[in-house]
Amino acid sequence: MALLIWAVCLLAAVSQLQRGPTEQITLLPSQDGKPSAVIITTAGKDTVLDKPYQTAAVDSRGAVATGGDSTQIKNRYGALLDALPQRAAVFIVYFITDTENLTPESAGQLAQIKQQLAARPAPEIIVIGHTDTVARQEYNDALSLRRAEAVKRILVEAGIAADQIAVQGRGERELLIQTADGVDEPRNRRVEIRVR
Repeated sequence: MALLIWAVCLLAAVSQLQRGPTEQITLLPSQDGKPSAVIITTAGKDTVLDKPYQTAAVDSRGAVATGGDSTQIKNRYGALLDALPQRAAVFIVYFITDTENLTPESAGQLAQIKQQLAARPAPEIIVIGHTDTVARQEYNDALSLRRAEAVKRILVEAGIAADQIAVQGRGERELLIQTADGVDEPRNRRVEIRVR
């Protein structure tokens, strides 16, 4: 009986070793084109994947085998890769001092922003208003929200569903350019349009 149990355990161990890797990791290209990397630590050893479509197969003993063929990965996982959402995008528009009116340069950018938003099948948009530090905090909170609402109206007029757009006003809490209180900084008078 003990011999039979030993034989069954041996067969189970051999079949486990023959199954192949217990884990497989593939480094996909980053959507913004910036370099990225993954470090795999097994059995006290580090393996670095730092090229798009590079793969690592980790077996049950922790041994790592690397490789990578972008054509093979695309063929095997093409449908899954195509289903990944588009990368998030951020657009920034700027405002004339103490108004909800866009600067002429930002008004000129709207057509391009609308076009990029329209290319997304179901965009989820957050519009965040900001101010400089010239006025009181309460006033800046209200002004930043009015700016965000103004941009939302523009997007709705361009055909984006209103329920896909959330608005927030942050006032002077998240300055793009750090300044002292009371400083008229044009780059802080902005609305960020974040799209997922």
